[in-house]
Amino acid sequence: MYNTAKKQLWFGELRTSKGNTIVVHDNQLPEASPGRIFMYNTIRNTIVEYVEDIVKVNLHDLDEQQTKAAMAEFGDAWKAARSEFMAKHQLRIDLSKVPDTAPPRKAKPAPEPDEAINADDDIPEFDDSDDDNDSFDDMGDSVDD
Repeated sequence: MYNTAKKQLWFGELRTSKGNTIVVHDNQLPEASPGRIFMYNTIRNTIVEYVEDIVKVNLHDLDEQQTKAAMAEFGDAWKAARSEFMAKHQLRIDLSKVPDTAPPRKAKPAPEPDEAINADDDIPEFDDSDDDNDSFDDMGDSVDD
């Protein structure tokens, strides 16, 4: 039965209703989320995260001869998948090591002073002598008229 305490590298068979596959468990892989385990799935050719309680009952040990055959057949693919997996997981940022302070902000450059602007030059004149052109007069009328 599935027991990784004895070996660093465990080869076994995952038996499911969809079929059987050889899986590899490595104790040197990073820890998965609580209640889950990482195993290399030879059919998928990748390391998969499994729910341990569900998969545990379906894992079965290979005998010595089957283990040697599995290592010969899947050893190189396992090593390639493991290196890719480890490279991806080493890139993760450990948030506990990120400093609490942000980098200092760069000061905005002071705007260059323009020529003195006369405040009266920019204000438009309002001419209210023509009350007939008020477009706001019609807004109070009802639509039902």
